[in-house]
Amino acid sequence: MGLKIAIQGIKGSNHHQVALDYFGNEINLVECLSFHKLVDELLNKKADKGIMAIENSIAGSIIPNYALVYENNLHIIGEYYLNIHHHLMALEGQSLSDLKEVRSHPMALLQCREFLKTQSQMKMIEDVDTAETARNIHENSLKGVAAIAPKVAANLYDLKIVKDNIQTIHNNSTRFIIVKTQNKELPIEEINKASLRFITDHKRGSLATALNVMSDCNLNLTKIQSLPIIETPWKYAFFVDVTFEKYEDFAKSKALLAIMLEDFKVLGEYKNARL
Repeated sequence: MGLKIAIQGIKGSNHHQVALDYFGNEINLVECLSFHKLVDELLNKKADKGIMAIENSIAGSIIPNYALVYENNLHIIGEYYLNIHHHLMALEGQSLSDLKEVRSHPMALLQCREFLKTQSQMKMIEDVDTAETARNIHENSLKGVAAIAPKVAANLYDLKIVKDNIQTIHNNSTRFIIVKTQNKELPIEEINKASLRFITDHKRGSLATALNVMSDCNLNLTKIQSLPIIETPWKYAFFVDVTFEKYEDFAKSKALLAIMLEDFKVLGEYKNARL
């Protein structure tokens, strides 16, 4: 029996593609229409591992997902970068001029904005998932309605690609994290990236001091994201990604930062997928 992999979305989504690329075909897909549901499936042991989009090279970070990982004590055990291709698809026998509505996830609509500006006859409607939109068109034989979705969705739901690669920026990539409820899957010698979360004092230079420790320990800062702490107005948590050549360097910095910083936590130690 294959691994149970929870994804946001359904078959034909980008999360589904990442699941196939990362884990192979012998998996049991647990489809979730929200990231909150995905977390619930992991916590309830209905899924072994989960895949969550965390940032896009155009639209930036999916900030709520940082909080979901931290608040539910999930561990990042890996990452995957997927080049995003958006295709306009509809039922067979229709041309661009026949399409009066285009439905997709808000992020997909945003990333195809320049093309959609040229199609004034099409009304843009936000939906929960790219592939769900494609499936809905197929199951309900919706004429005059298009979906923006990955090519795999057109194949799965028997739709015609009316226009391919309609994304505004063609070098468009999304970073996905692989999460589970237990930490560490790799031997130390294969770990060269980590995700951290911490809070700094309100004192001047507190964040700079923490970043200097990372630099002095030969860590390379690849991402920093702040998130407000709801219970304490005007106080922020920082989510940081670092890469390193030697795990010993990271271990040293981890020990120092844990003493210096408030609520310091390692969210995951894993292999850098960009190498």
